[in-house]
Amino acid sequence: MSSVWLSGRTLLLILLAYLLGSIPFGLILARIFAKADVRQAGSGNIGATNVARVAGPLPGILTLLLDAAKGALAVWLAGRFTDHSASAMMFAGIAALLGHCYPVWLRFKGGKGVATALGVFLALSPFAALSALAVFLLVVAIWRYVSLGSVAAAAAMPLLMYLLWAPPLAPPLVITFGTLFATGLVIFKHRANLRRLLDGTEPRFAVGKSEDMSE
Repeated sequence: MSSVWLSGRTLLLILLAYLLGSIPFGLILARIFAKADVRQAGSGNIGATNVARVAGPLPGILTLLLDAAKGALAVWLAGRFTDHSASAMMFAGIAALLGHCYPVWLRFKGGKGVATALGVFLALSPFAALSALAVFLLVVAIWRYVSLGSVAAAAAMPLLMYLLWAPPLAPPLVITFGTLFATGLVIFKHRANLRRLLDGTEPRFAVGKSEDMSE
């Protein structure tokens, strides 16, 4: 399997996945809908939450969907052109996630990766991704912190992937370690939110109110 993902074709797919992930849909949509630079308004984040704050609900929803879609597409393309190599698909997913979080076009200052990670894992293991989404919704419903929901869902993903990859079989090691890396990256990108949660200064989610809690 290593020869597959190390092939020139697979390395090209990984590069393509990074470039796909680095497309700043939030920035583009905010400019189209509100003629605004989302990096200079609200939280300054290019993700769906801040886009919705700056440009409205529709571009925010579109940003969420497109950010997820680029993660899913990167994994699908890798699978399509490598005979569904788990290594190629996982590395392409990580590349797309890195592209979103550290886009070359924006001096490596991107989003927090939640939507793109969701797309990646929807393509890799839909049941695990949907279970993580359920964890997110449950945590937000109980505690009303979107950031806490995002971190909880990310933290649950390695176990969910292990249990739901292909029961009763465990996932390949590349999937396990790739998932751990993605989890660590998403949590790392939420470090400021975690500090505010510990300090008791993180805003809670409320309908009609804006905040910087996920993307």
